[in-house]
Amino acid sequence: MSLRRSGYDTRRRPFLRGFSLLELLIVIAILAILARVTVPRLTSTLVRNRLDAAGRRVVSDLSLAQQRARMLSNAQRVTFDTATNSYRLVGFADRDRPTAVYQVLLADVPYEVEVWAPNFGGDTEIVFDGFGIPDSGGTVYLCAGDQVRLVTIEGTSGRATVSEPAVLPVN
Repeated sequence: MSLRRSGYDTRRRPFLRGFSLLELLIVIAILAILARVTVPRLTSTLVRNRLDAAGRRVVSDLSLAQQRARMLSNAQRVTFDTATNSYRLVGFADRDRPTAVYQVLLADVPYEVEVWAPNFGGDTEIVFDGFGIPDSGGTVYLCAGDQVRLVTIEGTSGRATVSEPAVLPVN
């Protein structure tokens, strides 16, 4: 079968059309608009997820301190530090470094949040007695960007919860 009979002329090349500069600029402009809309939403979602994770971590560690106080029938302390954006479980060994104190640095990855206004009966420390009852109820604010979470500890049961606050503290 010859090439002439198949209808293909070897002397003529087919015309390959590309995109014009105007078409490329329009596509780039559309992508820029989409990026401008989606990036702030993505950033807001990441901040919200970091705050939620930090709040769950604080609630979990407060529950751990309360359970340990009950189990050992001994007082357990949790101390919050706004200068380092951290808290310590006094008397606990770090899980990764048994010779170190159990300290959670909320300013570091993966949380990257600030600790605001910890208040447990006028101080920054909550103490669970040998029955797991806190010396007082209290609150701690966790902040990142323009978002805030409130960790609340009930004074009678020691139950800790995390929520979005209705009113922000003055820092």
